[in-house]
Amino acid sequence: MPIKAVDDDPEKARRFRDAALPYLNDAYTLARYLLRNATDAEDAVQECYLRAFRHFDSYRGPAMKPWLFAILRNVCRAEYARRAHTPTSAIEDAPESAEQTPLWHEAEETPEAQLVRRWDSDTIRRLVAALAEPFRETFVLREIQNLSYREIAKVAEVPVGTVMSRLARARAMLRSAWLAEEEQCK
Repeated sequence: MPIKAVDDDPEKARRFRDAALPYLNDAYTLARYLLRNATDAEDAVQECYLRAFRHFDSYRGPAMKPWLFAILRNVCRAEYARRAHTPTSAIEDAPESAEQTPLWHEAEETPEAQLVRRWDSDTIRRLVAALAEPFRETFVLREIQNLSYREIAKVAEVPVGTVMSRLARARAMLRSAWLAEEEQCK
């Protein structure tokens, strides 16, 4: 009689899909910021979800998103270690289709306003990508993924105070970089 593999349980697969799939886009966004490469981010998210599914029976936490992000972070760290000597591409290499259209509808913008909005968006994306890894990770988890300080601390495996410090420093670095960009445009 063949032994049924644990991963062949359709009920487990359904529960996992219901719990984890709503965070797929969030996981990809985080991986994209951490790895700075769309293809690597897709691979990392796939590996993250595979690992999460394998260990889904042992999951006991109240929040799925931080658990997935912790796994994803470990996958990304392993990727950093694997390619430590290879250069990474900048986030500006993202294809145009990677940009999301806003969900809200505003009055029709003038071409000038559209240009300014696009410049602001591209500049912010570039400045965030230029942050050192621990600051970029913390900023993305808080400001883009809306995790609490406590959840970020669990994902990053650091004290809450460190999260607060990194976030404050990341914001200060972004503010300084933004002001420097504005000065260059004058």
